Amino acid sequence: MSTSDKKGARERWLLPEGIEEILPDEARRLESLRRRLLDLFASWGYELVMPPLIEYLESLLTGSGRDLDLQTFKLTDQLTGRLMGVRPDMTPQAARIDAHYLKRNAPVRLCYAGSVLRTRPDEFEDSREPLQVGAELFGHAGPEADAEILELMIEALKLAGIHAAHIDLGHGGVFRALAAQAKLDADTEAELFAALQRKARNDVDTLLGECDAPANVKRMLAGLLDLSGGQDALTQARAQLKGAPATVPQALGELETVAARVARRPGMPALYFDLAELSGYHYYTGVVFSAFVPGHGRAIARGGRYDGIGRSFGRERAATGFGADLRQWLKLSATAPTPLTGILAPDSEDPTLLQQVTDLRTQGERVVMWLPGEKSSAAELGCNRLLAKQGGRWIVEIIK
Repeated sequence: MSTSDKKGARERWLLPEGIEEILPDEARRLESLRRRLLDLFASWGYELVMPPLIEYLESLLTGSGRDLDLQTFKLTDQLTGRLMGVRPDMTPQAARIDAHYLKRNAPVRLCYAGSVLRTRPDEFEDSREPLQVGAELFGHAGPEADAEILELMIEALKLAGIHAAHIDLGHGGVFRALAAQAKLDADTEAELFAALQRKARNDVDTLLGECDAPANVKRMLAGLLDLSGGQDALTQARAQLKGAPATVPQALGELETVAARVARRPGMPALYFDLAELSGYHYYTGVVFSAFVPGHGRAIARGGRYDGIGRSFGRERAATGFGADLRQWLKLSATAPTPLTGILAPDSEDPTLLQQVTDLRTQGERVVMWLPGEKSSAAELGCNRLLAKQGGRWIVEIIK
C-alpha cells in the first residue's frame, strides 16, 4: 500500500473536531446514568419529552436569539426546499411543547435527555455533540420555582457522583437595570458584559471611563466585580447599590429568598453569590446559577429563569430550568465504574438449557450464548459465571 493510500485509509475513520464515538464501556455507564437521572426527575414530578432532532429553522430558533442561530447546523429539506436546522439546545423545544401543545394552566414540569449538535464547541466542554440532560418548570413566576430547579440540579449532580460542586448564584436583572440607567449603547453594553464575564477589571474601568454616564452608576457597574461571596455579599450589595433602579433591590431579594429555601433542605451545599456572573445574560431574565468543580474552569451545569420565551409561541409563560452535558458529568464522576458481568451459556440445543437462558434473561440477567467454534474466554465476553449441567439440571456457577 502506497503512502497516499495509507494516509487515505487513516483519514477515512477520522471524525470531525469535537465529535466522538461512544464505545461500549462508556455507553453502558452513560445509559445507566441517563436512566437514573430520568427516574430522579420523574420522582419530582417532571414528565419526559422527546423533541425532534431536526425541524424547520423558523420553528427551531423562534425566541432563542442570535447566539443559538450561530450554533445551529443548517441544511435544506429535500422534500420541501425549506431550510432546516439540527437542534443545538433542547430548552426552546421544551418551551414550545409547553406553550403550543400542552397549553395547561397549572405549572408544567418537563425533562429531557438527548444529543444536540453545535457548530462550535459547547460552553460546558470541548464537545460539539453534547448529550444534553435538563429539566424545565413552566408557569410559576415565584422564587419557589427557581429554588426547586436549583435543588433538583444539586440532587442530580449528587446522583452522578459529583459531590464537591460549588454553586454560584447571580441575577441578570442587576446588570440589565444598571446598564439601562447608564444609557449604554448596544455595543458598549456588549463589551462591558464580556469584560465583566472575564473579570477583567482594567477593561471594565476603561469602558466605563469612555462612556457618558453618571459617576454613581459607573461606580455601581464597576463594583459588581467585588460583589461575590457568601451571604455578606448580598448585604454589601444592598449598601453599594443604593441609588440603583427599584428592580435591583427586588432582584437581591429574589436571590436571598431562593438561597434561604434551598438552605432549608437537608444535604444542600453552601451557596455563593456572584453579581458579575452573567452567563446567558441575553437569554436569562432573573435568577441564574452555575455549578463548578475544583480543577475545572468551566461550568458543569447552568440554569436560571428565562420568562417570556413562550411569547414567541403565542403563550407567554414564566419559565425556569437547568441543563448540562451528561458525558461531561460522567468524566467528572467520583463513582467507580461497575464491571461488566454476565452468564456464559454453552452452544447447545438442549430445550432445558434454552428455557433456563430465557428465564434468566427475563429475570434481568445478562446471558451470552457461546457460538460454534468460538475461542473467546469468558472474561473477554464480560462473563463471570457459567451455565453448567449437573445431575441433569443446568445451574449457574461462578467462574474461578
